[in-house]
Amino acid sequence: MQAHARTAQLADTLAALTRRPWTLMEVCGGQTHAILRWGLDQLLPPGVRLIHGPGCPVCVTPAACIDLALKLARRPDVVLCSYGDMLRVPGSDPGQDLLAVRAAGGDVQLLTSPLQAIALARRHPDRRVVFLAVGFETTAPATALLARQAKALALPNLSLLVAHVRVVPAMEAILADPASEVQAFLAAGHVAAVMGTRQLEQLVERHRVPVVVSGFDPEELMAGLLEAVRQLESGEARLSNAYPQVVTSQGNRQAQALIEAVFEPADRPWRGLGVLPQGGLALRPAYRHLDAAALEPAVAAGDDSASSPCISGRILRGLALPPECPAFGGACTPQRPLGAPMVSSEGACAAYHRYRR
Repeated sequence: MQAHARTAQLADTLAALTRRPWTLMEVCGGQTHAILRWGLDQLLPPGVRLIHGPGCPVCVTPAACIDLALKLARRPDVVLCSYGDMLRVPGSDPGQDLLAVRAAGGDVQLLTSPLQAIALARRHPDRRVVFLAVGFETTAPATALLARQAKALALPNLSLLVAHVRVVPAMEAILADPASEVQAFLAAGHVAAVMGTRQLEQLVERHRVPVVVSGFDPEELMAGLLEAVRQLESGEARLSNAYPQVVTSQGNRQAQALIEAVFEPADRPWRGLGVLPQGGLALRPAYRHLDAAALEPAVAAGDDSASSPCISGRILRGLALPPECPAFGGACTPQRPLGAPMVSSEGACAAYHRYRR
């Protein structure tokens, strides 16, 4: 009750402070779900609008990557493994996902930790074990640790299909989009806990836009929104850490070292945003023998956007809200998703379907 009262008090302070209309974006899908679950957007004054960013790594994994995973999973000599949400993400064909491949006889397995892939590779020495690695900088250290152990153990049958992405280049792309109305960001606290705040500070310096690192509970989120509006109303633009109990300026140096040792920044396609310069991570030369992309010719993803009513690309760019999609809640549901944001536990469409129907 005390936390609820403090959240309400912060919302009242924000309302009293607001003099002009503002548009804010929370980047992280976990924050999107928390905002909708607790109804925080409904506590905001009419002039403050929240839109949702592409902070769901499952959602932004491009169709070409999913298509390649599907192709590998159909091979009888391959065991394809990944996190649970990835098994339901459609590729170019909305009717095809890894669960469908498993139902048709493919060996597709759900993991809760990348290191479980090592046990799989040892259990199936006559087959190729492919780990589909997704996530922001938060999950990249665990994948890097898997790569290091696979190399140290000289496992000949373990490969990685790397689809890791980096958050700050996506924020850059949103700000560069002429259609974007974003005036301030709530940045993901868990990414900043790993990477620190320097990259975000550089983003602020380049674009003169307020960025507030926030946590995930209602009070933390409302405090972050209040700080963002306070900066906008006063004409300031700086990096503010509203999650100091978890986030430091330097971040987790050990996790950063793991990422740096195994990966290098690389141009990466994002679903909905296109190819982002330095928008992802790729294996360094010393680890490229683990690259599963070399196992199959490059897959050119089809484009079903002309025939599909799904507007997930616009939703991922913050240009539309899920209820504005003609397929939302009808042709597209969590049981029958047309787009990745309806699949993931961090997807904006899944959040609206769960909390706002």
